[in-house]
Amino acid sequence: MIDYPKPPYPAQKQEMPGSTAAMRPRPDHGEATYKGSGRLQGRKAIITGGDSGIGRAIAIAFAREGADILIAYLNEKEDAQDVKQLIEKEGRKAILVEGDLRNAEHCRDVVSRAASELGGIDILVNNAAHQATFSDIGDISDEEWQLTFEVNIHAMFYLAKAAVPLMKAGSAIINTASVNSDMPNPILLAYATTKGAIQNFTGGLAQMLAEKGIRVNAVAPGPIWTPLIPSTMPEDAVKNFGKQVPMRRAGQPAELATAYVMLADPLSSYTSGTTIAVTGGKPFI
Repeated sequence: MIDYPKPPYPAQKQEMPGSTAAMRPRPDHGEATYKGSGRLQGRKAIITGGDSGIGRAIAIAFAREGADILIAYLNEKEDAQDVKQLIEKEGRKAILVEGDLRNAEHCRDVVSRAASELGGIDILVNNAAHQATFSDIGDISDEEWQLTFEVNIHAMFYLAKAAVPLMKAGSAIINTASVNSDMPNPILLAYATTKGAIQNFTGGLAQMLAEKGIRVNAVAPGPIWTPLIPSTMPEDAVKNFGKQVPMRRAGQPAELATAYVMLADPLSSYTSGTTIAVTGGKPFI
């Protein structure tokens, strides 16, 4: 068992969307710890927001399980190149696609490039997200509200709609939800609302695609140590991040990877329409 750091964490503040390299302590994405066993051998995966945080951990795990991967990211070129090298180090193919997933045409291009350059699509991980904190509803601009929905839930619809016709029976869609789906944090009003929508979208789409043999599930992380935290939350919240859960610390991205691998694994053929919570011991209802 790894002895991960516990709060208080060093004081730190970043500009959005944040950088992995600037975080203290640096997150563990499984670079030195995740061991693969061929569970996704030959599979082709799209991971949005795969340049850092949870997405980076998923990419490392999928590559070590034998998958080729397309990483869709906004503009974090350095982080994206780091992940590409980590994937290729495992002997797997890595494609990077930069751009804004709020744009439906860009989402369709992401799917098209995965199909042509990877040779198919077996797994779609909808992980990219935007969040910002506000203490009063009056402080949330119309533009901020729209941005959060466009990135967090509209893009999932665009990507899934484009990918499903190209996916065969046995394929999987995995959406990143949150404990905020059922236990909304008031300072994350817009973000939490979209996460509730994601959980509902997951359940509905799972039923819609069952006859096609395509499984749809979600992962609901608790407090996870990613660049989103120091770049979007108040400094005191960053310092004590994760202290509120029974394990008394933030989770590391690497600790989520196994949930995504399990849901992507073809052997999980009867698991669909569910949400796996990774919360550090806090019950998720």
